[in-house]
Amino acid sequence: MKKKLLLLAVAVLFVSFFISAGLFADSTPQDIINMESKAYTEHKKGICEFPHKKHAEDLKLECGTCHHDDKGAALELKAGDDVQKCIECHNKPGEKPKGKDAPKLTPKQKREYHADMMHAQCKGCHKDYNKENKTKAAPATCKGCHPKTN
Repeated sequence: MKKKLLLLAVAVLFVSFFISAGLFADSTPQDIINMESKAYTEHKKGICEFPHKKHAEDLKLECGTCHHDDKGAALELKAGDDVQKCIECHNKPGEKPKGKDAPKLTPKQKREYHADMMHAQCKGCHKDYNKENKTKAAPATCKGCHPKTN
């Protein structure tokens, strides 16, 4: 009887270890994140590849620098925490309508446009970084982030 209980306890520990390791592996960000989204049926420019590890480890940016709540406030996150993808809240593909015939949108409606928010978040930070460091290392143009397509 004791042998069966010991064997059962070892089996439970073994299974628990692999389940927890699998959960952690699923929430650990990749070094490079392909920014492709199913929300876009076609792409006019190449898909950006976001160097997450470079931003998080090399540049030592806090998770909340990019990841925020619905009011724009930085989230208190640590490596391995589960996060939503941008497209889950900024869920309208592309950029907001422009021009004199464009509909008048509230600030909340404007924030729904995925490409506008990505461009504002990334380009704004990159321009600030370049200015502060007197460099052009952080890409702030289309071709700096979007690779050329064939």
